[in-house]
Amino acid sequence: MAQAKNQLLLGTFVQSKTRRELEYLHDAAIAVDKQGRIAGVETGSGNVDAAKTKLLESLGWSEDEVDVHACMPGQFFFPGFIDTHVHASQYPNVGVFGKSTLLDWLEQYTFPLESSLKDLAKARTVYTACVQKTLAHGTTTAAYYATIDVSATNLLADLCLSLGQRAFIGRVCMDRPNFCPDYYRDESADESVKATMETIEHIQKIDANYDLVSPIITPRFAPSCTDELMGKLSALRHEHNLPVQTHISENEGEVKLVAELFPGKGSYAEVYESHGLLTPRTILAHAVHLTEAEASLVAARQSKVSHCPCSNSSLTSGQSRVRWMWEKGIEVGLGTDMSGGYSPSILEAARQAALVSRHVAMGAEDDESRERCKLTVEEVLYLATRGGAKVVGLENKVGDFEVGKQWDAQLVSLANVRDDGTRDGEADAGNVDLFGWETWEERIAKWLFNGDDRNTKMVWVNGRLVHSRP
Repeated sequence: MAQAKNQLLLGTFVQSKTRRELEYLHDAAIAVDKQGRIAGVETGSGNVDAAKTKLLESLGWSEDEVDVHACMPGQFFFPGFIDTHVHASQYPNVGVFGKSTLLDWLEQYTFPLESSLKDLAKARTVYTACVQKTLAHGTTTAAYYATIDVSATNLLADLCLSLGQRAFIGRVCMDRPNFCPDYYRDESADESVKATMETIEHIQKIDANYDLVSPIITPRFAPSCTDELMGKLSALRHEHNLPVQTHISENEGEVKLVAELFPGKGSYAEVYESHGLLTPRTILAHAVHLTEAEASLVAARQSKVSHCPCSNSSLTSGQSRVRWMWEKGIEVGLGTDMSGGYSPSILEAARQAALVSRHVAMGAEDDESRERCKLTVEEVLYLATRGGAKVVGLENKVGDFEVGKQWDAQLVSLANVRDDGTRDGEADAGNVDLFGWETWEERIAKWLFNGDDRNTKMVWVNGRLVHSRP
C-alpha cells in the first residue's frame, strides 16, 4: 500500500556504507515518491533548507504537495532493521526457556505452543502482537516461521500485509514420525507439500507480485523431515522460484542426531545439499558448529546464514563465528530467533553479536586473532541492515538510502541532558543520554548498547508510516 502523497525527509541520515564504515549524511534531504521509492537524495548544500529547495527543484515537486518529516535535535534516520530468522508462532514464549537445551526446549515449550495456534482467534492475537512489537522496534522486514497449520499461516501473511511489514512467510514442514510429536506433524511428505502449496497460492492471491509478502519454503530442520519431504520441497522451491529457510548446526546434540538420522551423508550441510536445498536463496539459521568443509560448501552454494546470538546464548547452543564465516565468503545477517531468543529487537541482536564476538575472541590463540574476532559497532549495524538485506535477497530493494530503493526506515530519537540534569523530550525517553560533546560515532555506539523501542519514533515500510510513538 503506497502513501497518498510524496514525502520529504530532512535532517541527518546514517547508513552502512560498507561492513566497516557508517556513512553520515548531515543537513540532507531525501525525497520519497507515492510508490514508496527513494526518488532523490541531496547532500552537501550547506544547510537543510538549501538541500530541501535544491531537491524539490530537481524533481519538479512543490513543497505544498509533499509531506515533510524533519529531524528534531538528537534525531536521525536509519534504515529499517531486517530480522532474518524469527518464529512468530513462538512470540508468547519469549523469555521462557529455563535451563533447557534445544531439543528439550522444543518438546517442553515450543511444539505445544505452536500446535495450539490452530485456534485462529489465538493465532490472530499472537501474530498481531508479534508484528506490532517487531515494527515498534524498527524491524521493517522479517523472515517468519509460522506453524504447520495452513489457515494460521495464511493469517500471518494477511496480518503482515495489512499492518505493513515486509515479510517472508513460511508454513513449517515436519513429517518425521520418530521425532515430531504425534499431535504436531504433517501426515506425510505429500500432505506437507500440498499444505505448503495452499499457503503459496494464498499469498499469490493477496500479493501477486510478492511486493510486500512472499512465501518461503520452510523445512523446519533436517531432524524433523524425511528424505522424501526434503526432496519434494526442493522441487517445489525450484518450480516456483522461492527462497528457503531452515536451521543448521545450532546445537551439538542436534548435530549428532542428524548424523544418526542421515548416515553416510557426511555432514549436516551435506544433508541439505543432497536434497537440493542449499541455494543462493537459502537462509540457514545459527550455523554455530559448522566445520571448515561445511562452510566451504555453504559458500560455494552462496547460501546465507542468520546469526542469532541471543538464542545461541539462551539455549546454551554455542558461539557462532561471524568473522570466520565472512572470511569464508558467507553472507551473514541477524535474527532474533524468538523465542529461543528473548527479545524482539534486532538492535538487541546487534549488541549481542558484538558481545558474543568478544567471547569468541577470548578463545583465540594470540592477540592478533583475538582482535580479528571482535565485531565493531559499524559491523553489527551492517548485519542488521545491508547484511540482512543480502541474506533475504532484497539487497537491490532495501537496506540503505540509495535512489531507487524502497523507503524502509526508522526515525531514531536520543535524549539530550540539560544543564540541570533533566532530559528534554517526553518523560520516558529511553536509556540513551546525550550530553552534547559526543561525536556522531559515539552517539551511534550509545544507541547500539543502550537503545530500545522508546528511541524508535517513526517506522516506514515501502514509504508507508507503519508505526509512530509520541
